[in-house]
Amino acid sequence: MLKCELASKFKPTFYLECYSLPKILHFHTSLTTTQKPLLSPSPATGMSDGKYFRQCHFLVIFFLFIFLIQVCPAKSDERQILLNLKSAFKNSRTDVFNSWTQENPVCNFTGIICNNNGFVKEINLSRQQLVGVVPFDSICSLQSLEIISMGSNFLHGSITEDLKNCRSLQVLHLGGNSFSGEVPDLSTLVELRILSLNNSGFSGSFPWKSLENLTSLEFLSLGDNPFDATSSFPVEVLKLEKLYWLYLTNCSIRGQIPEGISSLSLLQNLELSDNQLFGVIPEGIGKLSKLIQLEIYNNSLTGKLPVGIGNITSLVNFDCSHNRLEGEIGELKSLKNLASLHLFENQFSGEIPEEFGDFRYLEEFSIYTNKFRGSVPQKLGSWADFLYIDVSENFLTGPIPPDMCKNGKMTDLLILQNKFTGQVPESYANCKSLTRLRVNNNSLSGTVPPRIWGLQNLIIIDLSMNQFEGPVTADIGNAHSLGLLILSNNRFSGELPAAISDASSLASIQLSSNQFLGKIPEGIGGLKGLNSLYLDGNLFSGTIPNSLGTCVSLTVINLSGNSFSGEIPQSLGYLPTLNSLNLSSNKLSGQIPESLSSVRLSNLDLSNNQLIGPIPASLSLEVFREGFSGNPGLCSNYLRNIQPCSSTARSSGHLRVLLSCFAAGLLVVVISAVYLLFLKQRPNNLDHPLKRGSWDMKSFRILSFSEKDIIDAIKSENLIGKGGSGNVYKVVLDDGNELAVKHIWMLNSSDRKSLQSSSAMLSRKNFRSAEYDAEVATLSAVRHVNVVKLYCSITSEDSNLLVYEYLPNGSLWDRLHSCNKIKMGWELRYTIAVGAAKGLEYLHHGFDRPVIHRDVKSSNILLDEEWKPRIADFGLAKIVQAGGGGDWSHIIAGTHGYMAPEYAYTCKVNEKSDVYSFGVVLMELVTGRRPVEPEFGEYKDIVYWVCSKMSSKESALDMIDSNISENLKEDAIKVLRIAIHCTAKIPALRPSMRMVVQMLEEAEPHKLTDITVIKKEAGNSQDENMKACNTFDMST
Repeated sequence: MLKCELASKFKPTFYLECYSLPKILHFHTSLTTTQKPLLSPSPATGMSDGKYFRQCHFLVIFFLFIFLIQVCPAKSDERQILLNLKSAFKNSRTDVFNSWTQENPVCNFTGIICNNNGFVKEINLSRQQLVGVVPFDSICSLQSLEIISMGSNFLHGSITEDLKNCRSLQVLHLGGNSFSGEVPDLSTLVELRILSLNNSGFSGSFPWKSLENLTSLEFLSLGDNPFDATSSFPVEVLKLEKLYWLYLTNCSIRGQIPEGISSLSLLQNLELSDNQLFGVIPEGIGKLSKLIQLEIYNNSLTGKLPVGIGNITSLVNFDCSHNRLEGEIGELKSLKNLASLHLFENQFSGEIPEEFGDFRYLEEFSIYTNKFRGSVPQKLGSWADFLYIDVSENFLTGPIPPDMCKNGKMTDLLILQNKFTGQVPESYANCKSLTRLRVNNNSLSGTVPPRIWGLQNLIIIDLSMNQFEGPVTADIGNAHSLGLLILSNNRFSGELPAAISDASSLASIQLSSNQFLGKIPEGIGGLKGLNSLYLDGNLFSGTIPNSLGTCVSLTVINLSGNSFSGEIPQSLGYLPTLNSLNLSSNKLSGQIPESLSSVRLSNLDLSNNQLIGPIPASLSLEVFREGFSGNPGLCSNYLRNIQPCSSTARSSGHLRVLLSCFAAGLLVVVISAVYLLFLKQRPNNLDHPLKRGSWDMKSFRILSFSEKDIIDAIKSENLIGKGGSGNVYKVVLDDGNELAVKHIWMLNSSDRKSLQSSSAMLSRKNFRSAEYDAEVATLSAVRHVNVVKLYCSITSEDSNLLVYEYLPNGSLWDRLHSCNKIKMGWELRYTIAVGAAKGLEYLHHGFDRPVIHRDVKSSNILLDEEWKPRIADFGLAKIVQAGGGGDWSHIIAGTHGYMAPEYAYTCKVNEKSDVYSFGVVLMELVTGRRPVEPEFGEYKDIVYWVCSKMSSKESALDMIDSNISENLKEDAIKVLRIAIHCTAKIPALRPSMRMVVQMLEEAEPHKLTDITVIKKEAGNSQDENMKACNTFDMST
């Protein structure tokens, strides 16, 4: 509706109200068709009817003309504004703009909605793969614009101050983009009802003060942005009394949750997780009677649950996990509408309310790592489509509730490390949806229902450390998804069924300390993915099957403490990744096979058998000497305390050594020649003329270059680095911008055979390698200030190119250890530590499924022009499958000095493996030492060295890098303690990356508070924390 101010400029013989175009046209028609004038002559003028009519007619025509010259250009301007918007997004791969043409009416443009007067009211372009910078200066000229919705795209740049001109705006949805810079002042947007800016890369200070003007706001979503930390909870939010949705997760809010939160009485969703909140949960939260979802996890909240929280009977989802809350949870027994309840990693105690068994909608129940006692309500999960329970690491007793899978939807039954008794209920034999069954470390007994062994979706069966008995039945052959079978420390008996070879996904079999007997099934050789086999401490007999040598992924074999007889199979020496072999305390005879000489073993124990003959020279190492004891028939001319061999044997032994050395030397020469030939030929492949359409380019951000710009730059003079997953080139574009390009090439089968010992490159079967797919799938979804940016991927039949941002200050390794190292003070080191930790935290916790890096090291932490860290190199990254897929891997990953000790035996990699590696990086930052140095001793690393020197404050201070000033060395010691916690030998004792970030932030330089979290999460005193810091002998 236009404001007709022109009428007031004429002498008022009459006054014309504000009319829209249709009304004015109707008014004009009335004047020309009615016989009697609609407007009477003014007595003051004394004009005749005809004269008066002509004047009125003229005025109406005049107003109509004025209106049209105002309206027509406005419509034309709106079209041009939208076409300019289309042009700003010209690099987008979308068809949404196909209808945006000069000929098509603006209101017919896809994503555009007009008001009744034909003016643009709404721009809705969410989820359209848009790439570009939003021209707010242009679109805020649309005077009737009420809604801007451009969420979940690839928009970048900053939001300019022009946004303040969108004064009619009611909805602003820009969440899920890649903006930068600060959010501008919003105080002029007084009509705003919905403000959604979550997960969009904004930084700096958020204009909290401007929220005071936005009194109509109903929906506020600012989470997952690295804003500057607030000094206290932003009280401006408490004045938005119309809010029903408040999402402030992970946006650097410090302080206590104010009691005044109760003023937001219309709230249905309140999410304050992943911040730096402390203190108690205010009782005012109990007054939010309309609340449906309350999430306050991963903070530092203390005290008990507030009185009155049980009054929020509308609550459906409640998550206060990973805090320091305590006391009992009886207040929650009246929340009968709960669908998910997460209280894990706190210090709650007491019993689980029996009323929980009557919760008809409960689907998720997770209370692990608390101090709960008593039994679990037996009716728990029997009403709804119950999905999972995790009550691990408590003091719970009694039987397992029998009906949690009553409706056939349950995926996880996790009750490990409690005191449960009784049997596994028969009802779970019908739970076809079950993926993880982990009841280890309880007091359960009886036989396992046979059909449980064969559940087809099971990924993990962990029944260890109980009192189970009876056999593993042939049903296990149906468990085609089973990866981990852990039955150790029970009373299982009977023969291992031959059908176990049909469980083709098995990666680890752990049957230690039971009463199994009979032979190992010959068919076990069909388990090509098996990487660990623990059968020690049983009654197995017969010969070790030769087929075991076809389990090409095996890294650990432990058959000790049985009654195996016969010779050690030669085939064991052909296992390419075998790392640990323990055949001790059996009845094995014959000679040690020469084939074992070619295996790179870090642990070998053949003691207490009946072996005879010479010990192969390559195995005659002092570290293995005890592993040959108890075999009177063995001899060696190289090991003390073992009888020497005869002269004849000595001569033949020398001959074997010479032949072995000659063969090894010849092999090295052949491999080197083939590798050099391969390197020489590889660049030529790129020099060949490119076939049309032979390259596939996928962009993830706005690009200012073409695939040809990149391909032409892959030449030796641009090479800046080499790694296990490919070479890295620096590309300088014509506009001066710099890029880093990682070139991953494909090896054919013959290459793989010849380069097996010299290349860590993974092979591809079709088009892309597994390594390439993992890296691209991961990085294309990653958007975090502390993770390196991936711009695009370029793929051909034999080459893969990943194009990253180029970071000019190199890697942390370069700046600490190389000839390019700099003198870094503690403030910079601390900033790098916190930033890198946040990057890893995002990878571990920022996705639906954790992203494991697998090769965290200082050379994979790059530094930008402001020395801020970015996590890089995901050549071995992999998204762990939900339901336990993170418990094993067949891909060798990691770097010497950074690898977690458990990997040497099991090849199991999960988030805690990354935590260990990050702990080593922290030690580098604090001490300035490399992970492995001669000073540490033979087979020793920085973890051993640091732990051995932490016995006193003086020796601890001596470890600190001399470039760190004296007054800050105490702060550095705090971080060193965190590093020790990260490198605990037992993975379960290592903190999560979320906790690492929290501990590092508490260790901020000059901060007075001590890091008591270390003791708390480790569970005990500093002595026990040091016990967790066990020496890791690199030889094992």
